[in-house]
Amino acid sequence: MSDDKSRRDGRDRSRVAADEDYELDYFAERHGLTRDEARALIEKHGNSRDVLDGDAARQGRR
Repeated sequence: MSDDKSRRDGRDRSRVAADEDYELDYFAERHGLTRDEARALIEKHGNSRDVLDGDAARQGRR
């Protein structure tokens, strides 16, 4: 079953949903990463957007 895109309340914006291609692609593009690099960061740090944004910024990929 696909996500209901009409229900947008921001509850899950603090997490990166690695199982959703569009979320993974957005995160990767935003930080200049490949999809595999983004997935590796998520596996390393979990799916907290703050932690992932911080690590990507420290790597100078923003």
